[in-house]
Amino acid sequence: MKEVILQKGRERSVLRRHPWIFSGAIAKADESAAPGETVCVKNAKGETLGCGAWSPVSQIRVRMLAFGPGPAFSTADLLAERLGAALSRRTIRPSGAVRLVNAENDGLPGVVVDAYAGHLVCQLTSAWSEARKARLAAALLAKVPSAQGVSVRNDLDARRKEGLPVEPRFETVAGTEPPERIEIEENGLRYLVDVRKGHKTGFYLDQREARRTVGELAAGRSVLNCFCYTGGFGHAAAKGGAAHVAQVDVSADALALGSRIAALNGLSDREEFVEADVFAYLRTCRDAGRTFDLIVLDPPKFAETKAQALKAARGYKDINLLAMKLLSPHGILATFSCSGAMTPEFFDTILREAATDARRDFQIVARTRQAPDHPVALNFPEGLYLKGVILRAFS
Repeated sequence: MKEVILQKGRERSVLRRHPWIFSGAIAKADESAAPGETVCVKNAKGETLGCGAWSPVSQIRVRMLAFGPGPAFSTADLLAERLGAALSRRTIRPSGAVRLVNAENDGLPGVVVDAYAGHLVCQLTSAWSEARKARLAAALLAKVPSAQGVSVRNDLDARRKEGLPVEPRFETVAGTEPPERIEIEENGLRYLVDVRKGHKTGFYLDQREARRTVGELAAGRSVLNCFCYTGGFGHAAAKGGAAHVAQVDVSADALALGSRIAALNGLSDREEFVEADVFAYLRTCRDAGRTFDLIVLDPPKFAETKAQALKAARGYKDINLLAMKLLSPHGILATFSCSGAMTPEFFDTILREAATDARRDFQIVARTRQAPDHPVALNFPEGLYLKGVILRAFS
């Protein structure tokens, strides 16, 4: 096995069992190692720390697969074992949708697998996972009895950082191709999912519990769902008894699919779909004196890194400030950040500053995070990327 030697004193994260080794921590490496090849990681004294997957162009140069000086293992066996363990922790329902594999948090670096009513969709964002695409697909078909097919999306920017091609190509690598729209069921609602071109693998499975919570708070309220995509939060609110739901997004295609979902669930009479920039729409509502009883803010990722998080703070503050000013007395704001670089503490600070500028007082009703099928490895805090705060205005 080829070796990677760390700089003196740079083994601490490995000893804490963090799965990433960055390029700056490496003193010497066998550059003949192929992308995705398993390498032995040693400290400056030559002591074995474990083994991981080599990625020669990424800032994350090694993704750890095993820690300590244990015996040699087969990568194929490791893949089969960890995939089986991940699947054993999930419940797969025929018409449901669930995350089956959550990358490093399930011990499979760069491997995300979501199931939509028997159609499995993968996103592979590491050299290690890309090199094992065919083996992964075969294992999934063998281990998931309800699987009809396994497809891969190669359109994530994260692939570029690994030196992998980024292309708008949807590839079915095993089994049958999925239909143009897959119908799934969640919390008593039927959704149509575009797994080829939709966000993420087609749907925001990580917000499942948050959608349920919003639905439980919506009865009789006027609701504004910002950055709605295909309307998940808004549909949950309408099903929960909302008087009216305004669904706002900049994408006409997403809104068109959202309208179909509303009709599918008999909710069209209480839902309105607005194609607009959310910041501009909120300012228009402010200038018109319009208010809402419940506002959902689920924006796209504003920050990829900690440095960007500081710059993105202004955007998060501005949009929350606008929403706070649009809330009716005792109104509810459900606000989220999906940036792993944005810590929960920093997000709270932004919300406090926004509330101060809005000259309104709020109480925290609930906190949310990604759904349980998106577990977080204890020694991988980066895995906790989604945080939500549900606020209620005192007056």
